[in-house]
Amino acid sequence: MSRVILVVDDEAPIRQSLAGVLGDEGYEVTLAKDGAEALAKVAEEPPDLVLLDIWMPGDMDGLEVLRRLRQEVAPGLGVIMISGHGSIETAVKAIKMGAFDFIEKPLSLEKVVVAVNNALNLQRLTEENVLLRQRYLERPQSITGISPAIAKLRAQIELVAPTNAWVLITGENGTGKELVARSVHGLSQRAPRPMIEVNCAAIPEELIESELFGHEKGSFTGATERRRGKFDLANEGTLFLDEIGDMSLKTQSKILRILQEQRFERVGGSRTIHVNVRVIAATNKDLEQEITRGNFREDLYWRLNVVPLQVPPLRERAEDIPLLVEDFCREFAGESRGGGRKRLSEEAFEVLRRHDWPGNVRELKNLVERLVILTPHEVIGADDLPQGMVEQAGLVEVASPAGLEGDDSLRDARARFEREFILRKLAEFGGNVSQTAEAIGLERSHLHKKMKVLGIEAAK
Repeated sequence: MSRVILVVDDEAPIRQSLAGVLGDEGYEVTLAKDGAEALAKVAEEPPDLVLLDIWMPGDMDGLEVLRRLRQEVAPGLGVIMISGHGSIETAVKAIKMGAFDFIEKPLSLEKVVVAVNNALNLQRLTEENVLLRQRYLERPQSITGISPAIAKLRAQIELVAPTNAWVLITGENGTGKELVARSVHGLSQRAPRPMIEVNCAAIPEELIESELFGHEKGSFTGATERRRGKFDLANEGTLFLDEIGDMSLKTQSKILRILQEQRFERVGGSRTIHVNVRVIAATNKDLEQEITRGNFREDLYWRLNVVPLQVPPLRERAEDIPLLVEDFCREFAGESRGGGRKRLSEEAFEVLRRHDWPGNVRELKNLVERLVILTPHEVIGADDLPQGMVEQAGLVEVASPAGLEGDDSLRDARARFEREFILRKLAEFGGNVSQTAEAIGLERSHLHKKMKVLGIEAAK
Protein backbone atom coordinates (compact mmCIF):
# COMPACT_ATOMS: atom_id res chain seq x y z
CA MET A 1 0.00 0.00 0.00
CA SER A 2 1.34 3.45 -0.98
CA ARG A 3 2.38 5.88 1.74
CA VAL A 4 -0.13 8.70 2.17
CA ILE A 5 1.06 12.31 2.34
CA LEU A 6 -1.21 15.22 3.29
CA VAL A 7 -0.28 18.57 1.69
CA VAL A 8 -1.65 21.62 3.56
CA ASP A 9 -1.29 24.97 1.78
CA ASP A 10 -3.67 27.84 1.02
CA GLU A 11 -2.21 28.28 -2.48
CA ALA A 12 -3.85 25.88 -4.95
CA PRO A 13 -0.95 25.93 -7.47
CA ILE A 14 1.48 24.78 -4.76
CA ARG A 15 -0.90 22.02 -3.64
CA GLN A 16 -1.26 20.76 -7.20
CA SER A 17 2.46 21.00 -7.92
CA LEU A 18 3.38 19.00 -4.81
CA ALA A 19 0.62 16.47 -5.53
CA GLY A 20 2.02 15.90 -9.03
CA VAL A 21 5.64 15.51 -7.95
CA LEU A 22 4.87 13.24 -4.98
CA GLY A 23 2.40 11.23 -7.06
CA ASP A 24 5.15 10.58 -9.59
CA GLU A 25 7.28 9.27 -6.74
CA GLY A 26 4.61 6.66 -5.95
CA TYR A 27 3.00 8.36 -2.98
CA GLU A 28 -0.74 8.79 -2.46
CA VAL A 29 -1.46 12.49 -1.89
CA THR A 30 -4.40 14.16 -0.18
CA LEU A 31 -4.90 17.93 -0.03
CA ALA A 32 -6.16 20.51 2.47
CA LYS A 33 -6.46 24.27 1.94
CA ASP A 34 -6.32 25.34 5.61
CA GLY A 35 -5.66 24.17 9.15
CA ALA A 36 -9.24 23.22 10.00
CA GLU A 37 -9.54 20.96 6.97
CA ALA A 38 -6.12 19.45 7.71
CA LEU A 39 -7.02 18.58 11.34
CA ALA A 40 -10.32 17.04 10.19
CA LYS A 41 -8.60 14.84 7.61
CA VAL A 42 -5.92 13.69 10.04
CA ALA A 43 -8.56 12.85 12.66
CA GLU A 44 -10.58 10.89 10.09
CA GLU A 45 -7.64 8.85 8.78
CA PRO A 46 -4.06 9.78 9.72
CA PRO A 47 -1.64 10.02 6.77
CA ASP A 48 1.96 8.87 6.99
CA LEU A 49 3.36 12.42 6.67
CA VAL A 50 2.15 16.04 6.51
CA LEU A 51 3.62 18.90 4.46
CA LEU A 52 2.35 21.95 6.34
CA ASP A 53 2.53 25.60 5.28
CA ILE A 54 3.17 28.03 8.16
CA TRP A 55 1.46 31.16 6.85
CA MET A 56 -2.21 30.48 6.13
CA PRO A 57 -5.29 32.71 6.41
CA GLY A 58 -7.85 32.14 9.14
CA ASP A 59 -7.63 31.51 12.86
CA MET A 60 -4.90 28.88 12.64
CA ASP A 61 -1.47 29.26 11.17
CA GLY A 62 0.82 26.28 10.58
CA LEU A 63 2.45 26.44 14.00
CA GLU A 64 -0.96 26.25 15.71
CA VAL A 65 -1.90 23.28 13.52
CA LEU A 66 1.41 21.63 14.43
CA ARG A 67 0.72 22.20 18.14
CA ARG A 68 -2.72 20.60 17.90
CA LEU A 69 -1.39 17.67 15.92
CA ARG A 70 1.30 17.05 18.52
CA GLN A 71 -0.85 17.52 21.61
CA GLU A 72 -4.32 16.39 20.58
CA VAL A 73 -4.80 14.68 17.23
CA ALA A 74 -1.76 12.60 16.18
CA PRO A 75 1.29 12.95 18.47
CA GLY A 76 3.51 10.61 16.48
CA LEU A 77 2.73 11.94 13.01
CA GLY A 78 5.67 13.22 10.93
CA VAL A 79 5.39 16.89 9.87
CA ILE A 80 7.54 18.92 7.46
CA MET A 81 6.97 22.71 7.65
CA ILE A 82 7.11 24.90 4.51
CA SER A 83 7.08 28.70 4.38
CA GLY A 84 7.79 31.60 2.06
CA HIS A 85 8.27 34.02 4.97
CA GLY A 86 10.49 31.92 7.14
CA SER A 87 13.15 33.00 9.56
CA ILE A 88 15.69 31.17 11.65
CA GLU A 89 13.58 31.91 14.73
CA THR A 90 10.47 30.41 13.11
CA ALA A 91 12.35 27.34 11.92
CA VAL A 92 13.85 26.72 15.37
CA LYS A 93 10.44 27.10 16.98
CA ALA A 94 8.88 24.59 14.56
CA ILE A 95 11.65 22.04 15.16
CA LYS A 96 11.30 22.43 18.93
CA MET A 97 7.57 21.80 18.57
CA GLY A 98 8.31 18.49 16.89
CA ALA A 99 8.54 19.20 13.15
CA PHE A 100 10.90 16.88 11.28
CA ASP A 101 12.21 19.50 8.83
CA PHE A 102 11.70 23.05 7.58
CA ILE A 103 11.73 23.96 3.85
CA GLU A 104 11.65 27.52 2.48
CA LYS A 105 9.70 28.77 -0.52
CA PRO A 106 10.15 29.00 -3.44
CA LEU A 107 10.22 25.22 -3.12
CA SER A 108 12.93 23.12 -4.67
CA LEU A 109 10.94 20.05 -5.64
CA GLU A 110 14.10 17.96 -5.46
CA LYS A 111 14.65 19.06 -1.85
CA VAL A 112 11.01 18.30 -1.06
CA VAL A 113 11.35 14.74 -2.36
CA VAL A 114 14.58 14.21 -0.38
CA ALA A 115 13.01 15.59 2.82
CA VAL A 116 9.90 13.42 2.38
CA ASN A 117 11.97 10.28 1.77
CA ASN A 118 14.16 11.01 4.80
CA ALA A 119 11.15 11.62 7.05
CA LEU A 120 9.40 8.42 5.96
CA ASN A 121 12.60 6.37 6.27
CA LEU A 122 13.13 7.65 9.81
CA GLN A 123 9.52 6.86 10.63
CA ARG A 124 9.91 3.34 9.21
CA LEU A 125 13.06 2.74 11.26
CA THR A 126 11.29 3.99 14.39
CA GLU A 127 8.37 1.63 13.77
CA GLU A 128 10.72 -1.28 13.14
CA ASN A 129 12.61 -0.50 16.34
CA VAL A 130 9.36 -0.56 18.33
CA LEU A 131 8.35 -3.87 16.74
CA LEU A 132 11.77 -5.42 17.33
CA ARG A 133 11.74 -4.26 20.96
CA GLN A 134 8.28 -5.72 21.39
CA ARG A 135 9.34 -9.02 19.83
CA TYR A 136 12.39 -9.13 22.14
CA LEU A 137 10.33 -8.44 25.24
CA GLU A 138 7.74 -11.04 24.27
CA ARG A 139 10.48 -13.62 23.62
CA PRO A 140 8.31 -16.04 21.63
CA GLN A 141 8.85 -19.67 22.54
CA SER A 142 10.83 -21.75 20.09
CA ILE A 143 9.61 -25.12 18.84
CA THR A 144 10.90 -27.52 21.47
CA GLY A 145 11.65 -31.15 20.74
CA ILE A 146 14.10 -33.76 19.52
CA SER A 147 11.62 -36.15 17.93
CA PRO A 148 11.96 -36.94 14.21
CA ALA A 149 8.57 -35.33 13.54
CA ILE A 150 9.61 -32.02 15.12
CA ALA A 151 13.05 -32.11 13.48
CA LYS A 152 11.31 -32.50 10.10
CA LEU A 153 8.90 -29.65 10.88
CA ARG A 154 11.75 -27.31 11.88
CA ALA A 155 13.61 -28.12 8.65
CA GLN A 156 10.50 -27.35 6.60
CA ILE A 157 10.04 -24.02 8.40
CA GLU A 158 13.65 -23.02 7.74
CA LEU A 159 13.15 -23.71 4.02
CA VAL A 160 9.83 -21.91 3.54
CA ALA A 161 10.24 -18.98 5.95
CA PRO A 162 12.68 -16.85 3.86
CA THR A 163 10.34 -17.03 0.85
CA ASN A 164 7.04 -15.22 0.30
CA ALA A 165 5.16 -18.50 -0.24
CA TRP A 166 1.84 -18.84 1.53
CA VAL A 167 1.58 -21.54 4.17
CA LEU A 168 -1.27 -23.77 5.38
CA ILE A 169 -0.67 -25.20 8.85
CA THR A 170 -2.77 -28.20 9.90
CA GLY A 171 -2.93 -30.11 13.15
CA GLU A 172 -5.12 -30.99 16.10
CA ASN A 173 -6.18 -28.43 18.70
CA GLY A 174 -3.36 -27.56 21.08
CA THR A 175 -0.48 -28.81 18.93
CA GLY A 176 1.10 -25.36 18.53
CA LYS A 177 -0.03 -24.14 15.10
CA GLU A 178 0.23 -20.49 16.19
CA LEU A 179 3.79 -21.11 17.38
CA VAL A 180 4.66 -22.53 13.95
CA ALA A 181 3.13 -19.46 12.28
CA ARG A 182 5.20 -17.15 14.49
CA SER A 183 8.34 -19.13 13.66
CA VAL A 184 7.67 -18.80 9.92
CA HIS A 185 7.11 -15.05 10.27
CA GLY A 186 10.08 -14.59 12.61
CA LEU A 187 12.49 -16.21 10.14
CA SER A 188 11.10 -14.35 7.13
CA GLN A 189 12.18 -11.09 5.51
CA ARG A 190 8.92 -9.61 6.82
CA ALA A 191 9.92 -10.14 10.46
CA PRO A 192 10.44 -6.38 11.13
CA ARG A 193 6.81 -5.81 10.17
CA PRO A 194 3.87 -7.08 12.26
CA MET A 195 2.15 -10.45 12.10
CA ILE A 196 -1.56 -9.65 12.41
CA GLU A 197 -3.72 -12.49 13.77
CA VAL A 198 -7.35 -13.17 12.93
CA ASN A 199 -9.28 -15.93 14.72
CA CYS A 200 -11.85 -16.79 12.08
CA ALA A 201 -13.84 -18.93 14.54
CA ALA A 202 -14.21 -16.17 17.14
CA ILE A 203 -15.61 -13.41 14.90
CA PRO A 204 -19.35 -13.41 14.05
CA GLU A 205 -20.06 -13.82 10.33
CA GLU A 206 -21.73 -10.43 10.09
CA LEU A 207 -18.62 -8.70 11.48
CA ILE A 208 -15.78 -10.61 9.85
CA GLU A 209 -15.74 -8.44 6.70
CA SER A 210 -15.37 -5.32 8.84
CA GLU A 211 -12.66 -7.06 10.88
CA LEU A 212 -10.68 -8.07 7.80
CA PHE A 213 -11.23 -5.11 5.48
CA GLY A 214 -12.16 -2.28 7.86
CA HIS A 215 -15.17 0.01 7.48
CA GLU A 216 -16.15 3.59 6.84
CA LYS A 217 -17.94 5.76 9.36
CA GLY A 218 -21.70 5.19 9.21
CA SER A 219 -21.43 2.08 7.01
CA PHE A 220 -23.54 0.11 9.51
CA THR A 221 -25.12 0.55 12.93
CA GLY A 222 -22.37 1.07 15.47
CA ALA A 223 -19.75 2.22 12.93
CA THR A 224 -19.13 5.55 14.62
CA GLU A 225 -15.70 6.08 13.04
CA ARG A 226 -13.54 4.82 10.21
CA ARG A 227 -11.57 1.71 11.10
CA ARG A 228 -8.65 0.00 9.39
CA GLY A 229 -8.97 -3.74 8.83
CA LYS A 230 -6.55 -6.57 9.47
CA PHE A 231 -5.43 -6.71 5.83
CA ASP A 232 -4.58 -3.01 6.02
CA LEU A 233 -2.69 -3.40 9.30
CA ALA A 234 -0.72 -6.38 7.94
CA ASN A 235 0.59 -4.46 4.93
CA GLU A 236 4.20 -5.52 4.16
CA GLY A 237 3.92 -8.03 6.99
CA THR A 238 2.08 -11.31 7.61
CA LEU A 239 -1.62 -12.03 8.03
CA PHE A 240 -2.31 -15.13 10.15
CA LEU A 241 -5.78 -16.57 9.52
CA ASP A 242 -6.33 -19.00 12.39
CA GLU A 243 -9.13 -21.60 12.18
CA ILE A 244 -9.70 -20.79 8.51
CA GLY A 245 -11.95 -23.85 8.24
CA ASP A 246 -14.60 -22.11 10.36
CA MET A 247 -15.03 -19.20 7.95
CA SER A 248 -18.40 -18.99 6.17
CA LEU A 249 -18.67 -19.71 2.43
CA LYS A 250 -19.81 -16.13 1.81
CA THR A 251 -16.70 -14.69 3.45
CA GLN A 252 -14.49 -17.30 1.75
CA SER A 253 -15.51 -16.01 -1.68
CA LYS A 254 -14.58 -12.43 -0.75
CA ILE A 255 -11.33 -13.53 0.84
CA LEU A 256 -10.37 -15.41 -2.31
CA ARG A 257 -10.73 -12.32 -4.51
CA ILE A 258 -8.69 -10.19 -2.15
CA LEU A 259 -5.99 -12.82 -1.76
CA GLN A 260 -5.63 -13.01 -5.53
CA GLU A 261 -5.69 -9.27 -6.21
CA GLN A 262 -4.15 -7.92 -2.96
CA ARG A 263 -6.61 -5.03 -3.02
CA PHE A 264 -9.96 -4.32 -1.43
CA GLU A 265 -12.44 -1.65 -0.37
CA ARG A 266 -13.51 -1.01 3.18
CA VAL A 267 -17.10 -1.89 4.11
CA GLY A 268 -19.18 1.09 2.99
CA GLY A 269 -16.26 2.61 1.11
CA SER A 270 -15.33 3.05 -2.54
CA ARG A 271 -11.58 3.78 -2.37
CA THR A 272 -9.45 0.80 -3.43
CA ILE A 273 -6.66 -0.03 -1.00
CA HIS A 274 -3.65 -1.96 -2.28
CA VAL A 275 -1.68 -4.16 0.13
CA ASN A 276 1.25 -6.54 0.10
CA VAL A 277 0.73 -9.28 2.65
CA ARG A 278 1.92 -12.82 3.16
CA VAL A 279 -0.85 -15.14 4.30
CA ILE A 280 -0.41 -17.98 6.76
CA ALA A 281 -3.55 -20.00 7.49
CA ALA A 282 -4.16 -22.67 10.10
CA THR A 283 -6.93 -25.16 10.81
CA ASN A 284 -7.66 -28.24 12.89
CA LYS A 285 -10.05 -29.53 10.22
CA ASP A 286 -9.45 -31.77 7.22
CA LEU A 287 -10.16 -29.20 4.52
CA GLU A 288 -10.36 -31.79 1.75
CA GLN A 289 -13.20 -33.45 3.65
CA GLU A 290 -14.79 -30.05 4.23
CA ILE A 291 -14.65 -29.46 0.45
CA THR A 292 -16.43 -32.77 -0.15
CA ARG A 293 -19.12 -31.77 2.35
CA GLY A 294 -19.56 -28.40 0.65
CA ASN A 295 -18.25 -26.39 3.63
CA PHE A 296 -15.05 -25.05 2.05
CA ARG A 297 -14.23 -23.63 -1.35
CA GLU A 298 -11.83 -25.79 -3.35
CA ASP A 299 -10.29 -22.80 -5.15
CA LEU A 300 -9.53 -21.09 -1.82
CA TYR A 301 -7.98 -24.31 -0.51
CA TRP A 302 -5.57 -24.52 -3.43
CA ARG A 303 -4.76 -20.81 -3.11
CA LEU A 304 -3.83 -21.21 0.56
CA ASN A 305 -2.19 -24.62 0.34
CA VAL A 306 1.02 -23.54 -1.39
CA VAL A 307 3.26 -25.03 1.31
CA PRO A 308 1.50 -27.39 3.75
CA LEU A 309 2.95 -27.85 7.24
CA GLN A 310 1.58 -30.64 9.45
CA VAL A 311 2.07 -30.22 13.22
CA PRO A 312 2.25 -33.66 14.90
CA PRO A 313 0.11 -34.45 17.96
CA LEU A 314 1.92 -34.88 21.28
CA ARG A 315 1.14 -38.61 21.48
CA GLU A 316 3.34 -39.09 18.41
CA ARG A 317 6.29 -37.28 19.96
CA ALA A 318 6.38 -38.60 23.53
CA GLU A 319 10.19 -38.23 23.60
CA ASP A 320 9.69 -34.46 23.57
CA ILE A 321 7.67 -34.43 26.82
CA PRO A 322 10.68 -34.06 29.20
CA LEU A 323 12.00 -31.07 27.22
CA LEU A 324 8.57 -29.45 27.08
CA VAL A 325 8.06 -29.98 30.80
CA GLU A 326 11.46 -28.44 31.52
CA ASP A 327 10.56 -25.38 29.44
CA PHE A 328 7.20 -25.00 31.18
CA CYS A 329 8.70 -25.48 34.66
CA ARG A 330 11.19 -22.72 33.89
CA GLU A 331 8.42 -20.47 32.57
CA PHE A 332 6.15 -20.94 35.60
CA ALA A 333 8.83 -21.05 38.29
CA GLY A 334 8.11 -17.51 39.48
CA GLU A 335 4.42 -18.27 39.94
CA SER A 336 4.87 -21.09 42.46
CA ARG A 337 4.49 -20.33 46.12
CA GLY A 338 8.12 -21.06 46.84
CA GLY A 339 9.28 -19.21 43.76
CA GLY A 340 11.79 -22.01 43.09
CA ARG A 341 12.29 -24.34 40.16
CA LYS A 342 10.30 -27.58 40.20
CA ARG A 343 11.15 -30.87 38.52
CA LEU A 344 9.37 -34.15 37.91
CA SER A 345 10.37 -37.56 39.16
CA GLU A 346 10.99 -40.42 36.73
CA GLU A 347 7.78 -42.06 37.90
CA ALA A 348 5.84 -38.90 37.07
CA PHE A 349 7.48 -38.69 33.65
CA GLU A 350 6.49 -42.28 32.97
CA VAL A 351 2.87 -41.40 33.70
CA LEU A 352 3.08 -38.47 31.27
CA ARG A 353 4.62 -40.63 28.55
CA ARG A 354 1.75 -43.11 28.77
CA HIS A 355 -0.99 -40.46 28.65
CA ASP A 356 -2.73 -40.05 25.26
CA TRP A 357 -2.88 -36.20 25.48
CA PRO A 358 -6.16 -35.35 23.74
CA GLY A 359 -5.39 -31.65 24.37
CA ASN A 360 -1.81 -32.01 23.11
CA VAL A 361 0.87 -29.46 24.14
CA ARG A 362 -1.76 -27.04 25.49
CA GLU A 363 -3.02 -29.73 27.88
CA LEU A 364 0.54 -30.50 29.01
CA LYS A 365 1.32 -26.82 29.57
CA ASN A 366 -1.83 -26.31 31.64
CA LEU A 367 -1.02 -29.39 33.72
CA VAL A 368 2.56 -28.28 34.41
CA GLU A 369 1.40 -24.79 35.38
CA ARG A 370 -1.08 -26.27 37.85
CA LEU A 371 1.54 -28.64 39.32
CA VAL A 372 4.19 -25.93 39.67
CA ILE A 373 1.78 -23.63 41.49
CA LEU A 374 0.04 -26.18 43.72
CA THR A 375 2.83 -28.65 44.56
CA PRO A 376 4.59 -27.54 47.77
CA HIS A 377 7.74 -29.63 47.28
CA GLU A 378 10.50 -29.29 44.72
CA VAL A 379 10.13 -32.73 43.12
CA ILE A 380 6.74 -33.42 41.56
CA GLY A 381 5.95 -37.11 41.88
CA ALA A 382 3.34 -39.40 40.38
CA ASP A 383 1.25 -38.88 43.55
CA ASP A 384 0.89 -35.21 42.60
CA LEU A 385 -0.56 -35.97 39.16
CA PRO A 386 -4.31 -36.33 38.57
CA GLN A 387 -5.52 -39.71 39.86
CA GLY A 388 -7.22 -40.56 36.58
CA MET A 389 -4.01 -39.97 34.65
CA VAL A 390 -2.04 -42.25 36.99
CA GLU A 391 -4.68 -44.96 36.76
CA GLN A 392 -4.73 -44.71 32.98
CA ALA A 393 -0.95 -45.14 32.93
CA GLY A 394 -1.42 -48.46 34.78
CA LEU A 395 1.68 -48.12 36.94
CA VAL A 396 -0.01 -49.95 39.84
CA GLU A 397 0.23 -53.11 37.79
CA VAL A 398 3.99 -53.36 38.33
CA ALA A 399 3.29 -54.98 41.70
CA SER A 400 2.92 -58.74 41.82
CA PRO A 401 -0.72 -59.83 41.60
CA ALA A 402 -0.07 -62.45 44.25
CA GLY A 403 1.08 -59.74 46.62
CA LEU A 404 -2.11 -57.83 46.13
CA GLU A 405 -4.49 -60.58 47.21
CA GLY A 406 -6.95 -59.30 49.79
CA ASP A 407 -6.82 -55.70 48.58
CA ASP A 408 -10.36 -54.45 48.12
CA SER A 409 -9.63 -51.35 46.07
CA LEU A 410 -7.15 -49.75 43.73
CA ARG A 411 -6.20 -47.38 46.55
CA ASP A 412 -5.34 -50.31 48.83
CA ALA A 413 -3.32 -52.00 46.09
CA ARG A 414 -1.40 -48.86 45.36
CA ALA A 415 -0.70 -48.20 49.05
CA ARG A 416 0.61 -51.76 49.44
CA PHE A 417 2.86 -51.37 46.40
CA GLU A 418 4.20 -48.02 47.59
CA ARG A 419 4.90 -49.38 51.08
CA GLU A 420 6.80 -52.40 49.75
CA PHE A 421 8.65 -50.24 47.23
CA ILE A 422 9.79 -47.72 49.85
CA LEU A 423 10.79 -50.45 52.31
CA ARG A 424 12.87 -52.13 49.61
CA LYS A 425 14.56 -48.84 48.70
CA LEU A 426 15.24 -47.99 52.35
CA ALA A 427 16.86 -51.36 52.80
CA GLU A 428 18.93 -50.78 49.67
CA PHE A 429 20.31 -47.54 51.15
CA GLY A 430 20.73 -48.84 54.68
CA GLY A 431 17.76 -46.90 56.04
CA ASN A 432 19.16 -43.53 54.91
CA VAL A 433 16.07 -41.42 54.20
CA SER A 434 17.92 -38.65 52.34
CA GLN A 435 19.62 -41.03 49.90
CA THR A 436 16.39 -42.94 49.38
CA ALA A 437 14.44 -39.75 48.66
CA GLU A 438 17.01 -38.62 46.10
CA ALA A 439 17.00 -42.03 44.41
CA ILE A 440 13.23 -42.23 43.98
CA GLY A 441 12.76 -38.56 43.04
CA LEU A 442 11.08 -37.23 46.18
CA GLU A 443 11.97 -34.46 48.59
CA ARG A 444 13.14 -35.72 51.99
CA SER A 445 10.21 -34.06 53.77
CA HIS A 446 7.74 -35.55 51.30
CA LEU A 447 9.19 -39.03 51.79
CA HIS A 448 8.95 -38.65 55.57
CA LYS A 449 5.30 -37.66 55.22
CA LYS A 450 4.56 -40.64 52.96
CA MET A 451 6.38 -43.02 55.33
CA LYS A 452 4.22 -41.76 58.19
CA VAL A 453 1.03 -42.31 56.17
CA LEU A 454 2.15 -45.83 55.17
CA GLY A 455 3.22 -46.73 58.73
CA ILE A 456 6.92 -47.01 57.98
CA GLU A 457 9.25 -46.05 60.82
CA ALA A 458 12.57 -44.43 60.02
CA ALA A 459 15.70 -46.22 61.24
CA LYS A 460 17.03 -44.88 64.54
